[in-house]
Amino acid sequence: MNSVLKSAGAMSAGTFLSRILGLVREQVFAVLFGAQNVTDAFNIAFRIPNLLRDLFAEGAMSSALVPTFTQVRKKEGDRRAWQVAGRVFRVLFVLVSLLAVAGGLFAENLVALYASHFKNVPGKFEMTVELTRILFPFFPLVALAAAYMGILNAVGRFFIPAFASALFNLTSIIVGVLCAWLLPAFGIQPIVGMAIGVVLGGAVQAFCQLPSLYSSGYRFMARQSEDPAWSKDPALRSMMALMIPGTIGLAATQINVLVNSVLATSQGTGAVSWLNYAFRLMQFPIGLFGVSFAAATLPRASAFWVDRDFKGLSNLLDTTLKQVFAVNFPAAAGLAFLGYPIIQLLFQYGNFYPEDTASTAKALAAYSVGLGAYSAVKVLVPACYAVGVTRIAVISSILSVALTLAFNLTLIQPLGFMGLALGTSLAATFNCLFLLIFLKRRIHQVGGEWRIFPIFKAALVHGTLAMAMGWLCWFSYQWVQGFFAETWARESMGTFGAVMVRGFRVGLVILEGIAFVFLFSKVFKIQENLAVIDLFSRKLKKRVSG
Repeated sequence: MNSVLKSAGAMSAGTFLSRILGLVREQVFAVLFGAQNVTDAFNIAFRIPNLLRDLFAEGAMSSALVPTFTQVRKKEGDRRAWQVAGRVFRVLFVLVSLLAVAGGLFAENLVALYASHFKNVPGKFEMTVELTRILFPFFPLVALAAAYMGILNAVGRFFIPAFASALFNLTSIIVGVLCAWLLPAFGIQPIVGMAIGVVLGGAVQAFCQLPSLYSSGYRFMARQSEDPAWSKDPALRSMMALMIPGTIGLAATQINVLVNSVLATSQGTGAVSWLNYAFRLMQFPIGLFGVSFAAATLPRASAFWVDRDFKGLSNLLDTTLKQVFAVNFPAAAGLAFLGYPIIQLLFQYGNFYPEDTASTAKALAAYSVGLGAYSAVKVLVPACYAVGVTRIAVISSILSVALTLAFNLTLIQPLGFMGLALGTSLAATFNCLFLLIFLKRRIHQVGGEWRIFPIFKAALVHGTLAMAMGWLCWFSYQWVQGFFAETWARESMGTFGAVMVRGFRVGLVILEGIAFVFLFSKVFKIQENLAVIDLFSRKLKKRVSG
């Protein structure tokens, strides 16, 4: 457990900076563009290449690449493993580049499929098509970055790949704002500058990882007489065999996202943006903890499976999922109960208005219901790849799609755009349960043992603790809000004063929530929380003493 926590902690350090800069990027969007038609257009345009990235890169490809690389390295040595990695990089880049070219050519058709309702607003559809064409080069760049990240994680390097995402956000902010300031002089809308920033950010994210790859041992490996041709490479074929069913499963998920996008565009101006801002906030703890735990767990799970160490695999999954619940359940409660003041602090400036804050907070509360399940799925799906049961991931994906569509079509009538977020959360919870049960069966089939009742018990304990913390923070904020009003600060110091008061109020209540969880964990000896607290305490002491 300590090794997983250490690896996840290393990745979380880089991811934390990335997520902070990601929030800054969303703040820039909120201040400059709010939740208006151009923001809706950008979000839909960015979603199209982003979904392809999820489909071909960060989803099936990454989950198939790490186990394949690990197995080849153990059985055939470093040289052969790096040869396979290089072949994957080249094949992937050519494939996704061709898809990007096709996407640019058929951008109008894609946008019509996603956002036909935009045609009802003059210029909105056309702007979405233009932004889609500009953003498509982001797809091959970020796909290559995901492949580099998978290999670096497989060799035990977690910080640099996570930090690369931070450089993406930093580049997209600086270049995007600069272009948004300069382009209007040439008759080009400022939102186009933000799209240019995203593309250049993708290039930086990919190529900044190359020095770490080379220092880890990667080189171009010329084919020798005993090496198979790339078209007949058994390792490459094995990876493709893992990818194909996973891609089919993820394709079902993308159909789900497609339908949700269509439904969101039918909810009027701002709905797409409110859901996007809320989802980005929910992605903060998922990216910081869920993805970090998953990336740290996958190489070790693959190694345990190759070594037939089923007890080690079971213990790894058990402790990792408990750690996921320990961190993400309190985070979910914090976002749900303190969503309005958090969004007000982060976004409610410039063109982002109080009604935008209220709508985004509703969507965030609905998304938060499934935050723990989202993060657990990030661990369970790669685990399915590690143990060679991709069909389970495919079936669960299709089931999740069916449930999401059913929930969303049912809930959108009474709840509007908020129903889309809640339906997605409920489906993620069922998906998590499905994966748990069938992964347990897989381990039992090969003679291992994995009891999932302790996981359900841990989820109940952490969920109850999180709810208690959430209610405490909510009531405390009502008192703090009345005691520390922002009116006087705004009158004396303007916007800066309002930011200071809002930050103080939110920070004070968040610290109270952390203290509550810490004390409760100490008194009742909740091991998962104590392990996380111990990890961060040691890191803090090391930084202070160093």
